[in-house]
Parts: sequence; structure tokens; C-alpha cells
Amino acid sequence: MYKKFFSMFLLLFLFAANFTISSFADVAVGDSIISFGADLSESEKDSIFKEFNPPENVQEIVTTNAEEHKYLGGVVPTSKIGNFAISSVMITYTEKGSGLKVDTSDKITYITDESYINALITAGVEDADIKVTSPRNASGTAALTGIMKAYEVSSGEVIDDSIKKAANEEMIRTVEIGEVIGNDKAVELFNKIKQEIAKQNPKTTEEVRDIIINI
Repeated sequence: MYKKFFSMFLLLFLFAANFTISSFADVAVGDSIISFGADLSESEKDSIFKEFNPPENVQEIVTTNAEEHKYLGGVVPTSKIGNFAISSVMITYTEKGSGLKVDTSDKITYITDESYINALITAGVEDADIKVTSPRNASGTAALTGIMKAYEVSSGEVIDDSIKKAANEEMIRTVEIGEVIGNDKAVELFNKIKQEIAKQNPKTTEEVRDIIINI
């Protein structure tokens, strides 16, 4: 089992070490955008809208199950992605330096708050309040895909597919490792490794391996 987890770390961070996280275009503080799962009924959509209680000028987009499979296929088990997009997310952009805050309803059964935050940091999202919910139990993968899509729409910048893949991979591996050592410890472990990779800028497999082993 530990060899399996080590391989996950090594593959992820060898890939992650090859791109530089950039800051995306500025967004207006206080602006909000909602990504609805495309397979919600009208009544479910209305219920989620009321739960989010957004400002009058909120922007709305839709995330499809096909988009989930495009960005999460091969990373998330197909059974977790499923055939319907129902989990939804609202992002409200906050003051620079305020950080990321995630409020997830108990209907989200697979993706944790900590994993959302860690993946968003990897993707370059720095300051926002995020609410995630669903009308019934759901893994939360549509909301994750919706977060990436919503940020692109709001900022006018396209997040490179390689960064999306790395962020999604990190989130799922954090969940898997969290099942063994606990969510908080898994997130802390990933963050420490990322910090050391950024600090040491490893160039070889052996250098990345040494960082992971030491931590």
C-alpha cells in the first residue's frame, strides 16, 4: 500500500514540477458566479439558488457530465463521476490576501473541503469564498469541474489543461491518502511537499524522490 501511495506522490509531483503556477487575470471583488449541474431539474435548481442566496448580479453557467469526464476521466473512478452532473458551486471573489474558504454541504460525499482548497491553490485561485451543494447525495465532481470553468469565465483567462489535470490529480490523491492517514494529515503532507518542490526546484526524479522521502 505504501509503495502505491509513494508512486502516486512521485508521478504527481514529477508532473507538477514541470509547470509554473501563474496568477490569473484580476476579477472584481464581490462578484459572484454560480455553476449549476446540467442535470438538475428546475425545482432543484431553484432550491440551490435559494440556498446560495447570491447577489442580484450573480452570473450563471452550467457544467455538464461530459465536461466532468473530460477533465476528471482517468483520475476519478468512473463510478464517482457517474452519468449526471448535479453538484453545484458558487464562487464569490474576495479581497486579495483573504484566502480561500469552502463551505460544503453534507450532500457532498466524496470531495472534502480541504481537497477543494488544495486543488484550487494548485490551479492558481487565491482569494474566494466557495459554496458547494447538491439536492441529493453526490460525489462533488461536477462542482470541482464547475469551479475551474467558472473561474475561466469570470477572469477571462483559460486555465491550461495540464494545470487542470494536475489540480484534479492532486485532489483525488489527497482524498485517497486521507482515507489512510486522515484528511488533515494528507493535506498537510501535500502542502509540505509542494512547498519544498517550489523552494528546491528539483530537476530529476531522484531529487523529487529525496524530497518526498525526507518529508
